[in-house]
Amino acid sequence: MTVDARKILPPYRIKVVEPIAFLSAEERRQALAAAGYNPFNLRADQITIDLLSDSGTGATSDAQESAAALGDESYAGARSWFRFHDEVHDLTGYPFILPVHQGRAGERVLFSSLLTAGQICLSNTHFDTTHANVEMAGAEPRDLPCREAADLDSAEPFKGNIDLDALERALTGPDRDRVGLVLMTISNNGLGAQPVSMANLRATSQLCRRYRVPFFLDAARFAENAWLVREREPGYRNWTPRRIATRAFQYADGCVVSLKKDGLAPVGGFIGLRDEQLHATCEANLIATEGFSTYGGLAGRDLERLAQGLREVVDPAYLRARAASTAHLAELINDAGVDTVQPPGIHALYLTAGRLLPHLSPAQFPGHSLGCQLYLDGGIRCAELGSLYLGTMDDHHQLVTPAPFELVRLAIPRRVYTDTHLQYVAAVLADIAKNPERISGYRIVSAPRLLRHFKVRLEPTTRPG
Repeated sequence: MTVDARKILPPYRIKVVEPIAFLSAEERRQALAAAGYNPFNLRADQITIDLLSDSGTGATSDAQESAAALGDESYAGARSWFRFHDEVHDLTGYPFILPVHQGRAGERVLFSSLLTAGQICLSNTHFDTTHANVEMAGAEPRDLPCREAADLDSAEPFKGNIDLDALERALTGPDRDRVGLVLMTISNNGLGAQPVSMANLRATSQLCRRYRVPFFLDAARFAENAWLVREREPGYRNWTPRRIATRAFQYADGCVVSLKKDGLAPVGGFIGLRDEQLHATCEANLIATEGFSTYGGLAGRDLERLAQGLREVVDPAYLRARAASTAHLAELINDAGVDTVQPPGIHALYLTAGRLLPHLSPAQFPGHSLGCQLYLDGGIRCAELGSLYLGTMDDHHQLVTPAPFELVRLAIPRRVYTDTHLQYVAAVLADIAKNPERISGYRIVSAPRLLRHFKVRLEPTTRPG
């Protein structure tokens, strides 16, 4: 294996460190059992490598912390708000900006203001909270992923795209009057961190304008999508990531963004809008539930960190190193005998647990089983994206319809782990791959109706280990 050190070299050095936990195998076994075999219920001080989420888990820079010290905590019209507003406006071009404390707050405000009961929201893929917030607005989420996404092994560069033919059929078919929103997730978190091409965004925009349907971006990873466009799509090689991101925002009528990802901060987000009337509706909702329209549930110091983070995240050197590090981890994992969704994205890798554990049926949740084994063997926490998360259950928690694929997501926090940490992850996976038949399945003990995977409790079908 050869790695170009110039590409993988991070454009920063470490100034502050945090200790991590190394529990014994027996302590991990006890901790997982007490958590109901749900990694979400584990304590952070029981984790060695935490790959559960890339949301709010990144490291901030010295420039961000310096900016935070200047935070203006005035209730209305704070200086920090204007710095944040100007940065977001310059990046997106949207005339109306509303801050929120995180992406799902923006989803709730936007969907409850834009969607009505019985309408349909079309997407390349709704992720978990997005799906739930569409449903809570009384609407129906429908996913229209491109056909290439079904081939996990292909090198197709933009498997995050929406299926344009299916989209036009939906916009012209019998349910056309019910379509209230088209939402494009960039990059596509629910489909292996795969990016969306500019050509697909442009064509989607044209269809939505032709049929008079609002087109919005779920742009939590706008910078990483821009980098992959620069690397993979002809015609953009000489564009800066910021310029690509700005062009992507220009194709849409607005956006909802969690800045806990590409804002490089532990909290924050925003809604960007073109329509003044929709802005007024969303603003009233925001003030009633999140905070005044110049802070939206955020402290001044948070707004300052975000304004600085939005400048840092589009740095080509940062994006190049982050993408190269994830690709290097994918190579190590593949060399260890574990398949991942190809080609690798940036914010996460997706392990094909169904292939590694063919002795487990979807009803035994092989993705969840592999995730639990990563914790039992190495203290690694991650998230299942298989039948536990996406499958349809009956009232007795029995699987009725399995997920299309049994996957495990390894989400990579930004600027947190070195390549040595990631080599450890690959080594643990390599050991698992030597004897995968020892891994047991799981069954559900209890689960909520919505967002099941967050609070579900399970038990092994045989003793795990």
